[in-house]
Amino acid sequence: MKPATPAQLRAFILSNTAVKPVPLVPEVSLHLADEASALWSKTAEELDDAGLPAPYWAFAWAGGQALARYVLDHPQHVRGRSVLDLGSGSGLVAIAALKAGAASVLCVDPDPFSLAAAALNLALNGVEAGTSDQDVLGGDAAPFAIVLIGDLFYEAPVAARVHGLCTRAAARGAQVLAGDPGRSYFPREAFSPLARYGVPDAGALEDADIKATAVWTFSG
Repeated sequence: MKPATPAQLRAFILSNTAVKPVPLVPEVSLHLADEASALWSKTAEELDDAGLPAPYWAFAWAGGQALARYVLDHPQHVRGRSVLDLGSGSGLVAIAALKAGAASVLCVDPDPFSLAAAALNLALNGVEAGTSDQDVLGGDAAPFAIVLIGDLFYEAPVAARVHGLCTRAAARGAQVLAGDPGRSYFPREAFSPLARYGVPDAGALEDADIKATAVWTFSG
């Protein structure tokens, strides 16, 4: 399948989403899918047949919401610092970091739809960040001072690589914060909890209407 152009990516996102405030982070609005959208009802097989990756970018996942809320409420973690938003999806965490005073943010995600959605959402919220589809998981997240990870431990292979990056980033002195709602592959033993939230209106995406979610700092 021929790669979509930037204009096609934007058009697809805009036609399958609506602008809505994020439940736990109402000061941020995103282009989000809902139960009325055609995108919501597509199965993984249908998306694959259409040459489309799973639309993680179209939803405000619990881990990302909790991490964004924490960053906005505790801006000292990011104020004046360079930030890597790993697996940025919709760009929610990047937006929160910028609103909290981050000097710069790079949104990294392998999915071109995610990067296009993040760009739209950044503009919607009046902030600017870089975007990249580079695979950074084999490195140490240099030169960034802090790595933010919103809900990225949902598959074993990815989780193992993310854990490796966290270890290397921390070894060179970077801070790593993660938002996670209890995913099976989250390496809890390597993190210390900072805060807990009940993420509202999570029922359509998760297994509960209010999803218990924690924000963690990597402690090795």
